[in-house]
Amino acid sequence: MNLDMLNEQQREAVLTTEGPLLILAGAGSGKTRVLTYRTAYLIDECGVNPYNIMAITFTNKAAGEMRERIDDMVGYGSESIWVSTFHSTCVRILRRYIDRLGYDTNFTIYDADDQKSLMKDICKRLDIDTKMYKEKMFLNVISSAKDEMIDPIEFENRFTGDFVKRKQALVYKEYQNALKQNNALDFDDLLVKTVELFKLDKEVLDYYQERFRYIMVDEYQDVSNDQAALANILSELNGNLFVVGDPDQTIYTWRGSSPAIMLRFPKSHKNCRTIKLMQNYRSLPAIIGAANSLIRHNRDRFPVEGVPIRRDADPANPSLVVFDGEKTEKESLAWFVKALLHLHKAGRGWEEFAVLYRSRQSSRAVEEALVRAGIPYRVWSGVAFYARREVKDSLCYMRMLTRGDDAAFLRTVNSPKRGFGPKKADALKVLAMREGISYYEALKRHIDEKPFNTKSIREYVAVIEKARASAAARKVSDVFNLIMADSGYEASLQLSGEDERLNNLAELRQAIANYESDADDPTSLPEFLQRASVFAEDIGEQKGPAMKLMTIHAAKGLEFPVV
Repeated sequence: MNLDMLNEQQREAVLTTEGPLLILAGAGSGKTRVLTYRTAYLIDECGVNPYNIMAITFTNKAAGEMRERIDDMVGYGSESIWVSTFHSTCVRILRRYIDRLGYDTNFTIYDADDQKSLMKDICKRLDIDTKMYKEKMFLNVISSAKDEMIDPIEFENRFTGDFVKRKQALVYKEYQNALKQNNALDFDDLLVKTVELFKLDKEVLDYYQERFRYIMVDEYQDVSNDQAALANILSELNGNLFVVGDPDQTIYTWRGSSPAIMLRFPKSHKNCRTIKLMQNYRSLPAIIGAANSLIRHNRDRFPVEGVPIRRDADPANPSLVVFDGEKTEKESLAWFVKALLHLHKAGRGWEEFAVLYRSRQSSRAVEEALVRAGIPYRVWSGVAFYARREVKDSLCYMRMLTRGDDAAFLRTVNSPKRGFGPKKADALKVLAMREGISYYEALKRHIDEKPFNTKSIREYVAVIEKARASAAARKVSDVFNLIMADSGYEASLQLSGEDERLNNLAELRQAIANYESDADDPTSLPEFLQRASVFAEDIGEQKGPAMKLMTIHAAKGLEFPVV
């Protein structure tokens, strides 16, 4: 270990081993190097047992990378260092001691689908109108309460005079009771129950406080209140809590993180030292200058600005292009494609590009522009727009109004649920094959026979026939609105409370509007479907170099030559 490899601030962070320490470290400032050097210094120079060191971060990927770098530097004994995510840490502790809270140690961890299913049962049991009070709303309220470490009893006491809050309190109480009855925890419970265990059982707390004498938390700007509480309670005995992060990079407020947690750290931890890592070894001056000029406008922040170290011959070239007017999307996409082709022709490989957008539905216009230009792309950490379930379902409804192919029929007949399960599908398949006609034509022909003569299936056929009768004379947008309303499909999405799926439906409406403004015949449904099928081709499965498309949230921690 050569401390001369570190700059003055990095070296100070490594050598400050005792007491609370806040490291303000922007991107490219060498914070991971500081963390690994500090771990090695504690062991090699201070004689700390690796068993007494804990390093926590947020994702399994980040924990794996941290583990690898610590192993490389520390060598023998590094396997005793506890390197983990917050949730994995809590699972390990609870698997050993949760029986002291009245659970069995082989508890189940409920994922999002399990939670939705449980909440659906609770709302049904409590006779709650889910058209008025969405299941997702209750789950969000409960998650926020757990982040603030508010249990069902405290939640109920806080909101005694609010009718809606009282209903939420009742659901919260029933939800927790049901989880415990099933010997299950949700992801929020992993943290809440660990903190609860420490507060209720001094023996367990003493054991872990004795073990973890030096605690280091990476990406501290992303911690939530319950995660901060866990780190605080574990470090109370020895006081050696080292946290590193950059509050200007807090983008996960929607899942409980807050810049305030990091901002109040120096005040809430007695004798806390603060060290700023300001030298940026990764980015070029123009990029850092642009970032500093924007971040300067943030309120309630530590006064930290990146200082560029690199002085490359090929300077970075950030640019801002603003489009305004009715044709904003079309003009901006034309400029965008032209810029991409120019950079590619100048020697940039497609794999060097990343396209970022705020939300997933925004990918639709970008994808269409790239397909038209023949530029290869892959949607990163998500599904291509025309491959998303609600988009495919909607387009299949439209296909049912033209030729009614079997794939479109099978996708729409039970969306929303109409009691058309596998048995009915198999029976219809036999009839269709025997008579040499499509599934839909077979259904119409045998609609008065069992098992097809049900009210919901009759209504489905009536909706398709009504829309077919007027589709040829209507604009595509009118046909789309009619089939979405009459089929009940859009209403089913609204009831589900899944805003992202509704946003994708709104974006599909925009695609239809764009088609109508360009098309010679805005009433040509077959032409629109043909155009959509071109965009729906799975370009993401192409071999070879391709651009990456992703939301800004998905891009956190990643870097690309051209963004």
